[in-house]
Amino acid sequence: MEQLIAQLVGGAVGGMGGGRAVQGASMGNLGNLLAGAVGGVGGGQLLGGLMGAGGAAAGGLDIAGLATSLVGGGVSGLVVQVIVGFVVNKMRG
Repeated sequence: MEQLIAQLVGGAVGGMGGGRAVQGASMGNLGNLLAGAVGGVGGGQLLGGLMGAGGAAAGGLDIAGLATSLVGGGVSGLVVQVIVGFVVNKMRG
């Protein structure tokens, strides 16, 4: 559960950053946030499965796994937001 929350937060932050960093990809604050969060969860789950990021360690919180989920979610959230932002803005004209 902690990994999912970290992916969600990382994706939202990545989406907001992507909207501000890449001109022509912004969909407004809410659009950037939602696209990044969805991308963060999706990409974080995909990366976690490929890299073998497991759950919590016995008796505590797995900090390395949590950091991996946060960074993976952030990067994939940024990428998804930029791609979706370009597509949506191109369709709007």
